[in-house]
Amino acid sequence: MNNERFDLPFESPNLPQLLTADTGFKFRCYQGIACFNACCRRADVTLAPYDILRLKSRFGLTSEEFLKHYTVPFRMDQDGVPGLKLRTDDAGTCLMLDGDNGCKVYADRPTVCRYYPVALLNMRKKDSSQAEENYSLISESYCKGHLEDREISIQDYRIEQGCKEYDDRNRDWYRLILKKKSAGPGVGRPSEMSRQVFFMASYNLDMFRRFVLSENFRRSYKLDDAFFQAAATDDLLLMDFAFRFLRQALFGERTIEEVENAWEKRVEERKEIWKLRTQAELARKQQDADDKYRIEAE
Repeated sequence: MNNERFDLPFESPNLPQLLTADTGFKFRCYQGIACFNACCRRADVTLAPYDILRLKSRFGLTSEEFLKHYTVPFRMDQDGVPGLKLRTDDAGTCLMLDGDNGCKVYADRPTVCRYYPVALLNMRKKDSSQAEENYSLISESYCKGHLEDREISIQDYRIEQGCKEYDDRNRDWYRLILKKKSAGPGVGRPSEMSRQVFFMASYNLDMFRRFVLSENFRRSYKLDDAFFQAAATDDLLLMDFAFRFLRQALFGERTIEEVENAWEKRVEERKEIWKLRTQAELARKQQDADDKYRIEAE
């Protein structure tokens, strides 16, 4: 069950039938339907930042604890941009499934689960800078919900399933992914450091908070004390700021004003430390070489 797409081109020969918010479809899922929980036993759920925030808060876990116990990493594209999926057991069953009772985190279930069997398609037309949200319908043989005699529009289904809040919170992140994918493989390939920054700002909010509240960060960006006070406790504010920071870090968009010559000052401050580290590394390598020759001589 993986129904979230970020990168479909409008003229692709593999493009599914595009639906609008007003399109009606037949579907109903409820406890007692023959296939109840079947999709949860075939789980392939990609997580967005707000999904992780809701779930870690639900369990009262730190970001690191939630990522360790409930997620698995994957590569979102050829350039190795990191993504996360919800962990399953060895049989492919979602860890959030509570047997025949259904989802044990239903009120905080991820975006993909809320939309199913609708797929949210974030796309951008050629030569356009604006992302558009479209939809398609997923029909899997095991799902009996399509046979139910209830018709509902995609828009009303989104309201019913609480999708709007999740879309609003994740939209800027979706646009980041779409912008990267629109560049094509190998174009603007991120460095290892960029991938680490992306992972931290997207998924590990607690680590990003420590990064933002550090003295080095404070000296580098023109942000007032009120922002730092709020960022210390407000997860939603910090997540929104993380998306702004990623636009600046990955694409050079000046969304956060920098302190003049902050980077140059930082380099100057670190020169002596780098020099000492380099000397220590050279000394270690020389010692290793001396030990090797001594052993060979003996």
